[in-house]
Order: sequence, then structure tokens, then C-alpha cells
Amino acid sequence: MDTPYNPGGGLVSKLNRRWARLAARAPLSVDLDHAIVSFSFDDFPKSAALSGAAILENHGWRGTYYASAGYAGTCTHHGAMFDAGDLQRLVAAGHEIGCHTHTHIDGSRVGADALLADIERNHQALRALGYDGKLDSFAYPYGETTPAAKRLLAKRFTSLRGVHAAINRGMSDRSLLKSVPVDGGEAGIARAVDAAEGLVEHPGWLIFYLHDVQDEPTQWGCTPAQLERVCGAVERSGARVLTVAAAMAEIGDPA
Repeated sequence: MDTPYNPGGGLVSKLNRRWARLAARAPLSVDLDHAIVSFSFDDFPKSAALSGAAILENHGWRGTYYASAGYAGTCTHHGAMFDAGDLQRLVAAGHEIGCHTHTHIDGSRVGADALLADIERNHQALRALGYDGKLDSFAYPYGETTPAAKRLLAKRFTSLRGVHAAINRGMSDRSLLKSVPVDGGEAGIARAVDAAEGLVEHPGWLIFYLHDVQDEPTQWGCTPAQLERVCGAVERSGARVLTVAAAMAEIGDPA
């Protein structure tokens, strides 16, 4: 479980991803006169629970942590992963815990029932780690899914997040919410900053996603200073920063 995964960039994979975006949509109207930003962390590394949370909290904000409980207490390419103590501290501080499956399973390569079984295993594992709260928000590992999985999971979760890099505006899909990465070195951080600055003229719901937050990050993470730059852009935009579940509640009941 410590090897980065590449879901593939071939023509068939690209067509499948496009079909998943177009089919089995669960409409959500994101028509805002003010911008909303959510910070989310996938998997999640201990550095996200410590450095990432501290940065958000210093701004008075809280994030959403999509947990893959199969990683708990292990070490991956992101470094040390979260443990029971991290879960407890995050919850006590007001952060949201979301679901990211137990084994970080690719939802486009297994049946919807197998995916749901892995999700239930994740929920039970989080309970065993001491988390007894709700799991309202879900993020697809690798951003991969199928129309069948979207239909099934939309009945289980209030929101389902993908990794299509865009801002949620107008008629959106709560079963495959768009999000913008905070990774990729300086070029990637510049794109994240641009996304936040663009909220001033065009309000929407911008969901950021990231992984590790450390001085020598992986290509899927960022440094604390880079995260601070993105936070600065969000502050300048005047956006409200909410967890994914809180943003869903403010935007309105799912259509």
C-alpha cells in the first residue's frame, strides 16, 4: 500500500473518466453571491493532521480529512500516516472526518458492491480507532469512479468528491464534485493561488485537495510555506472557509 498508483492515461481510461463525469449525475445548484472554499486532505498523512491542521487553525479555519483507515499507523510514500490520536485531536478541534475507502481501492476497477463493502470496512476500522462520528463526505481514491458507483454512493453520502480540476459553479454534480490540487511544485501552487483569486469576480465553491504537508513534500503534497501562500490568496478573496459537510449544508439540500 506504499506504492503510488497511476490509474492510466490511455484513450479508454480517458473516455471512461469522461463518461463517469457525464452519467449518473446528482444535480446540485451552486449559485452563490459569495465564495466558499473547503480544504481537504486525502488518505491522510500525519503531516496533514499536524502541520496542515495547524496552518488552517491559525487562520480560524477547519478542514475535511478523507481517511483511508487501512493506512492508519503505517508509513507510505507520503511518510507517516495518521493514527487514533490524530483522529481524536482533529475531531476535538472541529475538523471533519470523511471517507476515502479502507484500502484506497480504485472505484473504476471493481464493482459498486465491492466498493461499498470496502467503504463499510473503512467505517468499522475508524470506529475501532475511536471515531464514532458520522461519515457524510466521500472522496474517490485517485478520483476514479463509474456511473454505477456514483448512483450507489450518492445514497450513502451527502457529497462525493473527485479530482477534476475546476471550481463548482452553477449546476454541479454532488456525486462527483470538482476540486483543485495543492501540489505540483511552484507551478501547481501558482494554479491554486489563481483559482482562489478568481473567486473575487466569479464566486463558486472551490474545494482544494492535498496530501502531505512537509518541508520536502511528495509530488502530491506541498510545503507549509506553499500552503500558507494558498491560504493568503483565500483570505484576500474574501471567501468563507467551511468543511465540505458544512458547505453542503449551506449550499442547500441535495437535489
